[in-house]
Parts: sequence; structure tokens; C-alpha cells
Amino acid sequence: MNTVNFYDLGHAPYQPVWDLQTVIQQRLVDEKLRRRKKQKLYKPGNESNDVLLFVEHPHVYTLGKSGDKNHLLKGMAELSNIDAEFIEIDRGGDITYHGPGQIVGYPILDLDRYFTDIHKYLRYLEEVIIRTCSEYDIEAGRIEGLTGVWVGDQKICAMGIRCSRWVTMHGFAFNVNADLSYFDHIVPCGITDKEVTSLEDLLGHRVDESQVKEHLLTHFEEVFDVSITKVNSLPELDDQFSYLKPSEQKAASQ
Repeated sequence: MNTVNFYDLGHAPYQPVWDLQTVIQQRLVDEKLRRRKKQKLYKPGNESNDVLLFVEHPHVYTLGKSGDKNHLLKGMAELSNIDAEFIEIDRGGDITYHGPGQIVGYPILDLDRYFTDIHKYLRYLEEVIIRTCSEYDIEAGRIEGLTGVWVGDQKICAMGIRCSRWVTMHGFAFNVNADLSYFDHIVPCGITDKEVTSLEDLLGHRVDESQVKEHLLTHFEEVFDVSITKVNSLPELDDQFSYLKPSEQKAASQ
């Protein structure tokens, strides 16, 4: 059974977390290449575990490499009026929104340890969200031909990934207590005839996000057949990304 190191970043801006993912992904890729080349630096049993990050971002719109800028319905100058930014990124998919009240999950997994099938990987991520929704008696599911998780014709979780040498990054954005009005400023995922929803919207009350995270971790373990270990830090957070540690964020704000 594979072990996945879990770290909750709390609230953090999009760009440095994107950079963090990239560095972790590259570490796993480099380790894999050393194993394959059987370099002297490699010692069996010293390879790193996969990583799962949770985070909540400030208001931000991200556009995937295959997306259409016209799906951002506000001009760049107008974004400051809603305290939002716009970033073009390297994942697949079109435009989406991240913000407070949305749990974003970034699994950085070496799929050579599981299966080398991107479509299967996305279905597994969807299954984690579907099972989490069922904890709240919400019947969520899939729509053929569309990535993500839906409740009826409303999307509750968007997904987009990037893979390098079968090591993943980016992941899912699960609307828990998100301000859905921010989706009015885009064509979410480039889909014109569907709406978005959240756990709060469906249940009629705010939802305990810490509880949702525990459900997500439980079902991630089940679906991917892994053991999740909560860690206090990561190698990258002890070096160039130390400012992303939640404890330091809290101290800096006091």
C-alpha cells in the first residue's frame, strides 16, 4: 500500500502554491529518473512519498492551457473591484474560479505506483467527491463527456490536472461554502448551459469545512487504496516556501 503525505496549507495565494506543486512534482520526477538510471545517488527505500495538499485560495480565476480568454466576462481592470486576480496556468481545462469556502485539493502522485491512465485517475478523483457528497445525503454523479462532479445539472466540483512523466499536479476544486456569485463573471469550464452549486447552497446552511476535509481524506484512502499520513511540514516548506506554513501565516497576521 502506498503512503501519501498530507499537508493542509490553510489559506494561501494561488501563485506560490502553484510554484510549490511544481517543485514537489519535479522532486518526484527526479527521484524516479534516478531510480531508473540506477545512479549511485539512489538508495532503495529512500524514495519520497506522494503528496496531497489542501488549500483555500483568495478570489482568483485560472485559465487552463486549452481555455478561451473570452470565457472571463469581466475586463482585467474590473477584477480589482471584486478583489480577484486572473492567472493563466499549465493545467488542462478551461476557466474556473477559486476562493474562500472552496476546498482545493492538489494530489501530487506518481501514477507509476498506481496505474498509468489519466482518464481513470480523473474518475477516481470524481469518486472521492461523490462519496464525500453522500456523507451529506447528496446524490452527486458524473455527466458523460464532462469532467467533474455534478448534482443534477449543477457542478459542485471542477477538476483539471497536469501530468509530467506520470507525476500529477493540480486537482479538484470542491465548492463547500463558496460565494457562488463569483461564478457569474465567467463561463465556468467553458460550459454555457450548466450552473454551479455548493454544499452550503444545497443544504441551506454553512458546512463545517474541517469535517468535509476529514471525509475527503477518508474516501481518498478508500478509492486510491493508500494510507494517508498527516505531516507537519514538507522539504520544500523548510526551504524556499517556508512562508506558506499556516503557523507562520497566522503569526505574520498578528
